[in-house]
Amino acid sequence: MNTVNDSYHSLLARHDAMRLRRRLLSPGSQQAAEGAGGTRAAGAPQLRSYDGAAGAADQRVITDHLELVTPFGDLIAHLYDAMFAHWPYLRRLFPESMEFQRKHLEGIFWFLIENLHDPDEVAAVFTRLGRDHRKLGVRPAHYRAFEAALCEALHRTAGPRWNEAMEQAWVRMLRFAVGAMVEGAEAALGEPPAWQATVTGHELRRPDLAVLRVRPHEPYPYRAGQYAAVASPLLPQAWRQYSLACAPRPDGEGELEFHVRLTGRGGVSEALVTRTRPGDTLRLGPASGTMTLDDDLAHDLLLVASGTGWAAAKALLQELAARRVARGAAAQRRAHLFLGVRHPSALYDTEAPGELRRRYPWLQVTQVLGEGQGPGEHHALAEVVAGHGGWSRHLAYVSGPPSMVGLLVARLTAGPAPALPASRVRHDPLPDRA
Repeated sequence: MNTVNDSYHSLLARHDAMRLRRRLLSPGSQQAAEGAGGTRAAGAPQLRSYDGAAGAADQRVITDHLELVTPFGDLIAHLYDAMFAHWPYLRRLFPESMEFQRKHLEGIFWFLIENLHDPDEVAAVFTRLGRDHRKLGVRPAHYRAFEAALCEALHRTAGPRWNEAMEQAWVRMLRFAVGAMVEGAEAALGEPPAWQATVTGHELRRPDLAVLRVRPHEPYPYRAGQYAAVASPLLPQAWRQYSLACAPRPDGEGELEFHVRLTGRGGVSEALVTRTRPGDTLRLGPASGTMTLDDDLAHDLLLVASGTGWAAAKALLQELAARRVARGAAAQRRAHLFLGVRHPSALYDTEAPGELRRRYPWLQVTQVLGEGQGPGEHHALAEVVAGHGGWSRHLAYVSGPPSMVGLLVARLTAGPAPALPASRVRHDPLPDRA
């Protein structure tokens, strides 16, 4: 399986290199822009206009009959059964275990349905998704197979009440998203689909948590606060997202750092925490996420982190410190960090609050203990942050488990006036990881 996948990705890399060369040599050529052999004709449609009214109309059709195809478990199972039955070669593009993939696709369906009235938001998200999917070896022609399998699955799941109007609403929704993904992939031809990186350090800070340092084989562009998808050769085609725990160097070189918590057996987190050693090679997808510092900071910062969400906060603090040195008075913004931990021993990284304050005199640190397991696990952190108040003039960054991020964002933006505007709250709630 590994040999087949390596050969396939090598072939795609050569094909992309030829397409990019043709584009650079013939910048005005439509054929060069679309790639050798007419990529668009072979697969997905070109991104078309899809205004809010059209999206809202399809949204109503889909939601009015949503009970026919939800919960999405059966629909997604039928979809993959149909796709692998008709196009068995596509199975190698997916991990051995499809559980995470099914959950991921369910999240995509819900995002599309809930946001179809806002095509600009959908296009922005799926353009980024198309860039990211290059690492999987997905080509435009594969989307047509997916569409056919989806239509078959919709019919099979919904039964005799399914009709042409419902199907066309789903197809238009899918084609708009796919068009954005194709454009995102086309725009990223100048960068690798994935980066090879050698593990240079693996420290088991707790039985369930490891800090990994890796050195990419070529410059890896990213910004502090972003995250990357990581794949281990132990689980081909299985990718999970982890925050980058260090600010980039100006030359784009150097090591990267990831903080990985074991969240389940048999998944990527277990492979990285318990079965990865220095010298191993990992694959990295392109950096993603919008939880980054503005070029010109107009506000002091509020950072809230829990668990391995500390990784993103650590990178942001490093970036802010570097700016203060490089830019002088123009970058003299202060920061307040709230660090949620279940117990002082849970501070797996060596930076205790006192050490952070000594290293960064412009940083105030509040450690919040009692972040336990269960439905109310993050309420202590939310109460302490909200209780301090006075955040309306700050720029906030929230990182940690999605449940914590959602709770904190709601408290910060819905608190008593003057509340913090939602436009000044940065967060990237990552999906559950395994």
